[in-house]
Amino acid sequence: MRKGVKAAVVGGVFAVMVGGAGYGAYNVVDALSEDTAPAGTARPKGPPTPAEVRGTAARFLAAWARGDADGAASYTDNAQAAAPALTGYREDAGIGRVRLTAGRISGTRVPFTVSATVTYEGRSKPLRYTSALDVRRGVSTGRALVDWKPGVLHPGLGRGDTLVTGEGAAPPIRAVDRHGTVLTAAKYPSLAPVLEQLRSKYGERAGGRPGVELYIRRAGEDAGTKTLLTLAKGRPGRLPTTLDASAQRAAERAVARYAESSVVALRPSTGEVLAVANHRGDGFNAAFEGKLAPGSTMKIVTAAMLIDKGVAKASGPAPCTPEATWQSQTFHNLRGMAPNADATLADSFARSCNTAFVKLVDEEPLTDASLTEEAQERFGLGRDDWRTGITSSDGSVPPSVGPDRAANAIGQGQVQLNPLNLASVTATAKTGAFRQPLLVPRSLLGGAPATARGLSADTAAQLRQMMRRTAVSGTGARAMAGLGGDIGAKTGSAEVDGQTQPNSWFTGYHGDVAAAAMAQEGGHGGDTAGPIVAAVLRAVG
Repeated sequence: MRKGVKAAVVGGVFAVMVGGAGYGAYNVVDALSEDTAPAGTARPKGPPTPAEVRGTAARFLAAWARGDADGAASYTDNAQAAAPALTGYREDAGIGRVRLTAGRISGTRVPFTVSATVTYEGRSKPLRYTSALDVRRGVSTGRALVDWKPGVLHPGLGRGDTLVTGEGAAPPIRAVDRHGTVLTAAKYPSLAPVLEQLRSKYGERAGGRPGVELYIRRAGEDAGTKTLLTLAKGRPGRLPTTLDASAQRAAERAVARYAESSVVALRPSTGEVLAVANHRGDGFNAAFEGKLAPGSTMKIVTAAMLIDKGVAKASGPAPCTPEATWQSQTFHNLRGMAPNADATLADSFARSCNTAFVKLVDEEPLTDASLTEEAQERFGLGRDDWRTGITSSDGSVPPSVGPDRAANAIGQGQVQLNPLNLASVTATAKTGAFRQPLLVPRSLLGGAPATARGLSADTAAQLRQMMRRTAVSGTGARAMAGLGGDIGAKTGSAEVDGQTQPNSWFTGYHGDVAAAAMAQEGGHGGDTAGPIVAAVLRAVG
């Protein structure tokens, strides 16, 4: 055992205390054990033993608590990355008097609690949080080592992120909705990453004064910061947003019912975002930044392409066959869907018949790039030029050859969207005009939002007809039940390799509100994403 370290078994917990003035202390279940094999013995293989897990974790955490960054890093599988991070923890973040207490070990995973003090220019505050580490077998050495990740230091850290204590990177903000209601992460948890980015981008312009904080500086230039502890309060500046507190509340409640789900609601007449909510364990704003195949909701764009190119019209033929083959790949419909040789495009759209759309993409004058052109020029998708006010993706609809040309048409293949994109697609279908979604007033953007041609009055009218039928008597009817007046919908389910259930997608509108939702492994569109969208539309439509 290292000099200056005292050990004792207290109540079944093995305590390792750092001697002298010390940097901290560490407690861990059970006794220490060596993590290397004696000289001349075979290099260990396989998962680390329980004794190796306990021993490696004990030595790593004891060195960390002691302030020995290099020593702690030597017990990890990436000392070059761990050492500067551990050094920065003490020097840049000003975190001292560290005490680390392990919880119950499960396999190779060791949870622990951090109790420490953050100090900056004479100000100090206690810090407490939980984290965890995993122990793995070193490939070249055979040693049991801590699997180094930034999240070991603090669960909020991602790759390239750093901990900093000092004057806040930006003044705090008091974000308000369109009616002046204050929006906080405590009241609306889904807004936490949104508010972080809004503060980072607009805090200076909002007129506030920064405080002194321990915060996470994100690796991405526009990713914002996350405050972990406030040592001295700043003065927040007022920041208006397009959000609506009642819509946000409804969205938060709707996604809370389903894991890994996201929803966006906006006004088709203006593009203003009314709500954005996510129910995820990782804090990722999938509603704005996600990139996943949207399934049959993509048929809104595909139908517009077919109409604009003169290939089909809502009342024209679009037979729903049991299967359709495109360049060696055979496509099927949902199980149990009866074929209909006399189906119109509106029939096949409302029932979400894949084969009808696959057969139509073979018609003249369509090319491999036709869907891309429709998405970019009419719906503003896939050009990487949206300026919503925070980080967002505007989707991807690339030109595709071979089977992917047909797969793209039904929202599989290489097409990727998120709920923000899909809500915008629905808004364009509803009004005929593309209005790029906005989360903040245009005056804050520093430039004009993206533009696109939008749809002809005839194409938009046919899309509304088909979407209304879907909402009233098609695959979206169950979810949209009870919503009267001006309504429309489209369902989607996207198959993903390795998943037992498809991703659930749904989009719809009610009056001047359009909403779209996605739930990973949520099943069919009407099963999970549908109730989320309907709940939001009922609350604010």
